[in-house]
Amino acid sequence: MRALFVFTALTLAIGTPVRADPPKLAVFDFELMDTSLQGELDGPRADERDRLMRVSDQVRKELAESGKFQLLEISKVNAAAHGSNLQACGGCDVQYAQQLGADLAMTGVVQKVSNLILNINIYLRDVHTGALVTSMSVDLRGNTDESWSRATSYLVRNRLLAPNYGRPQPQ
Repeated sequence: MRALFVFTALTLAIGTPVRADPPKLAVFDFELMDTSLQGELDGPRADERDRLMRVSDQVRKELAESGKFQLLEISKVNAAAHGSNLQACGGCDVQYAQQLGADLAMTGVVQKVSNLILNINIYLRDVHTGALVTSMSVDLRGNTDESWSRATSYLVRNRLLAPNYGRPQPQ
């Protein structure tokens, strides 16, 4: 009887896959690149700053709920990140993420061409190598809370959480 118990326990132990902890991810607040005439004339808009924070929080929430990533608190480096242009700082996003103990760093930028034409871009970098793991983009029409939220949800659902997205595929 004891031998049967040991055999069963070993079979279960060997047959159970070892699960690695999900990668630690630092999601930085999204930035706005306003190339519109309206932006040039009127400057930054409060509603767009609010939308940037909402889509940043939306990405964090949806990724945390997925269980595929361990999201890290960025408050320790948030002020420095906000003082940098994360898309053009020469890898400072990776440096900030390293300070947090992250495996991956995510940045995002909303490009506004006009009030009708915008796009959201997300970049995911390996903190250990600095290499770009993947990038994704979605165009949206309309500068509204709903259009930003739907576009963000699309990227999370159909890119970031899609099986094997960003991994090289065998040829």
